[in-house]
Amino acid sequence: MIKVERLIKKGVKIAAPHSVEIGDEVNIDNISGDGVTLYAGVKIFGASTVILKNCSIGYEAPATIDNCQIGVNVKLAGGYFNNAVFLKKASAGSGAHVREATILEEEASIAHTVGLKHTILFPYVTLGSLINFCDCFMAGGASRKNHSEVGSSFIHFNYTPAQDKATPSMFGDVAAGVMLNKSPIFLGGQGGVIGPCRLAFGTVTPAGTICRKDELEENRLVINARAEKSVSIPYNKRILGDVKRVIANNVNYLANLTALYIWYKNIRANFISEEFTKQILLGLLQKTDKALSERIKRLKDFLNNANSFYDITEIEDIISEKKNTGDKIKDYEPFLKIIEEKIATYGKDYIKVIKSLNEEERQAGILWLNKIVKDIA
Repeated sequence: MIKVERLIKKGVKIAAPHSVEIGDEVNIDNISGDGVTLYAGVKIFGASTVILKNCSIGYEAPATIDNCQIGVNVKLAGGYFNNAVFLKKASAGSGAHVREATILEEEASIAHTVGLKHTILFPYVTLGSLINFCDCFMAGGASRKNHSEVGSSFIHFNYTPAQDKATPSMFGDVAAGVMLNKSPIFLGGQGGVIGPCRLAFGTVTPAGTICRKDELEENRLVINARAEKSVSIPYNKRILGDVKRVIANNVNYLANLTALYIWYKNIRANFISEEFTKQILLGLLQKTDKALSERIKRLKDFLNNANSFYDITEIEDIISEKKNTGDKIKDYEPFLKIIEEKIATYGKDYIKVIKSLNEEERQAGILWLNKIVKDIA
């Protein structure tokens, strides 16, 4: 109760203090007293937990926060949130189950009863209700009225009969996605995607569609016709399908995650402010790094199960090198200069700065990030 009382003295609104639990390891200096509301049934754990101003936690149902970095104006209505980052105005409905290495960037949102793990949603991306969307990256769209969306009761199938999880799916990509001007992606409700899969910006899948193939051309309608009669054929779960395609899509995913890590490290880092602290930035880097480790582990497991001769040690080395030298690519400094000039004009408002880029300036950033992706892939 001592920490709860100290939070109340800081200005945190806690109407039912005896129902709120704060772990001994929690540093309450990292919880803002400015506009933060903790409703009945909130539990906060983790030495790395950060909660910035104007956050609302547990309004619809009990909520557990465990080692999360939560930016300003975030609303987490209820559920379990572990080792995740939520940037400005991100939100989650009740019944959420958001686990490690998940990132919701600015104004990304999920409705009630959504499961996420190793999932990255770029600004404005919206997920409906009753969704399992683990091991995914999604970008696309430019505003709350023009955003990528996943319909309710959608499933990303990320576990195979051969018991591997080399199944990350990429909807959009990092290099163009960070520019916040690409066509949104729409994945219809009561549908799914078989990972690993890649869908380009502007892809639309109708409700009830199970997508099993990549679509790398933008702005396409993808329809999978259903057979009139069910067919039963012999099936061996040890036949792992197109191993080369699985490797290619996993490497592409790893390459994009590396580009995102470098973007956070070298571009997002310039936006440190009261609304985007160093601790929030560290959370982004840690979660992205954890996502990379997970994808490498799952790909290795898959290759072992497939008795494959492919060795991804070199890929690991390249990723490690890129994480440390991504700012050395010749296309980096011109783009950084552009960002610095925009910050001087618009301040440290990330969305305003990115949206102020003209086409030539955006292409400079895309060229730099795509060079990182291509060097790895």
